Amino acid sequence: MENKSIVNEKAISFALQIIELYKLLRNNQEYVLSKQLLRSGTSIGANIAEALAGQSRKDFAHKMSIASKEARESHYWLNLLQKSQLVDHNFSDEIEKCLELIRLLTSIVKTASTTKTSTLIT
Repeated sequence: MENKSIVNEKAISFALQIIELYKLLRNNQEYVLSKQLLRSGTSIGANIAEALAGQSRKDFAHKMSIASKEARESHYWLNLLQKSQLVDHNFSDEIEKCLELIRLLTSIVKTASTTKTSTLIT
């Protein structure tokens, strides 16, 4: 049975939003930044899934740290897209959801070294 995880659910929701944004960007002939964002935005959840199956607390913290880095990279691409105005789209919602993931992941990584893993995933 799969554990319910708020951060995992939020990462999946964010990834789905990024996939839709990727389609929009591609339709507007933006190919390079969109691919970077797709890669980083969808890998957040993949790293969280790996963390949830971690073999130790250290492994869990390491995988969550990677997820946090991918979220920060996604935030960078979203900001760059917003500021460059390459496409006519307001990225505020995506940026806010990304920042929420960054906050959650940062908190998880900070407490992973002192708290049992099972209490961190809800």
